Amino acid sequence: MGYTDRLIAELKQEAELTRKVLERVPSDKLSWKPHEKSMSLGQLALHIAGLPGGVAELLNERTREVPVVPLPEAASPDEIFAALEQYTAMAVNKLTAWGEAGLAETWTLTQEGVPIVEVPRIEMVRSVMLNHWYHHRGQLTVYLRLLDVPVPSIYGPSADES
Repeated sequence: MGYTDRLIAELKQEAELTRKVLERVPSDKLSWKPHEKSMSLGQLALHIAGLPGGVAELLNERTREVPVVPLPEAASPDEIFAALEQYTAMAVNKLTAWGEAGLAETWTLTQEGVPIVEVPRIEMVRSVMLNHWYHHRGQLTVYLRLLDVPVPSIYGPSADES
């Protein structure tokens, strides 16, 4: 199994774990925020659902300008799950298309045309598509805890499941 295949397997496994967490998001609390500076629960859940595919789209061109990323709020759980399916599939398709050679290509992020990041595409896949995704999923578990919603097990038992 090549590196691309291992990334795709990880992405699919983590998408299933992410789905377990997103299934706990209460539909009547989508506009709830733990703090005025925080994303709402609906914004965070939709961001998590779309992150892999959104990052894949960003990384598809070898040079991209710093994006302005809107954070819309999900209107329903159905919207969140549809986004998770769509954007996970998009990420898998991009990883497949890039293959080992595409992952090794230098990817550049610019700000007003000036390069600010120049790294192999794989570094952005690992740090932003995957690690950033896991970070926000962890953030979502804190939101759930604050709302007194049972947190599912992710890599092992949670305080609510054993």
